[in-house]
Amino acid sequence: MKLKKLKKNQNKLIFSLITFFLIFSLTNLAFAEDAVENLNEQLEELRNILSSSTFYSAFQTTMLLKSAENLLKEGISFQDAKAMIENSVEKSFNAYSIKEVFDVLLNTKKDGLPTEPLINKINEGLAKNVNKSIIISVISTKAENLKKANEILNEAQHEGLEIDGGKEIVEILADSLENDVPQEALSWLVKTGAKEGKSIEEITEISEELSYLSLMAYESGLSTEKISLLFKKAIASSSNIADICENIQKNLESEISTAKIESGRVKPSTTLDSGTSPTSLTGSETTIGGTPTEEAGEAPTETDVAPEPSTPPAEETPSPPEN
Repeated sequence: MKLKKLKKNQNKLIFSLITFFLIFSLTNLAFAEDAVENLNEQLEELRNILSSSTFYSAFQTTMLLKSAENLLKEGISFQDAKAMIENSVEKSFNAYSIKEVFDVLLNTKKDGLPTEPLINKINEGLAKNVNKSIIISVISTKAENLKKANEILNEAQHEGLEIDGGKEIVEILADSLENDVPQEALSWLVKTGAKEGKSIEEITEISEELSYLSLMAYESGLSTEKISLLFKKAIASSSNIADICENIQKNLESEISTAKIESGRVKPSTTLDSGTSPTSLTGSETTIGGTPTEEAGEAPTETDVAPEPSTPPAEETPSPPEN
């Protein structure tokens, strides 16, 4: 009797499990179908945006839609993808440059790194009519710095250090790397800060201070190698974070007093602000080294024409050589 009851209960359990898996499978299938349908609708909307411009060929439109599809499947939001394509169409941004930008974004997403900083830079550059090569250079540099920042974080965690807010710290460290703070100095900061139990806010403040000191050093004419050596010496001299920042400041002042400052030295910026990069576009005006060049098709004004040299007196004119 007990054996029959046990078998009956087992059969009920098996039946319940089969029913559960069937419902689960059907539900997932329904979700998958909805996701595919939603994706197709999104791609069709992007196609209409691209087709509204005669700047892109049918081949280029298909190419960009494929890149956009990869972004959406990887987790980039539709609103971000739509905004980038709308801005590209509005500015008639080269199709192959758009694809290159999307590829950088896709690879960054696949690496598990934050993509918001790149998307913000892309839209900022498009809004400001920044030259395509500058946009690609800026986001490529930022993507590389995000990778380095993530390496710093992973190295610290590999040593057993617990660090909260990993994504936030990665972005902070990437910003400091853009300001030429040596990677070794930031690695030291994260490890030391974690060992001392410092919060994200404290690590952020110190990282920003190191960025300030690094920028001051560069603007004073020091080379990247000199700056790196300056940071290394300071870190080797003490284990106290406050003392190290103070030592960097003192060593920097000493270097500045002896360094030969080059006139007109400007740090090549990784930002997209007008005038902060060696070559940038703001509106329809091209600036190279901060000096505007005239737009194509514009004749120089009369004030721009240099006066012709006066003709020397006849008696001062040398006679042609004799044959």
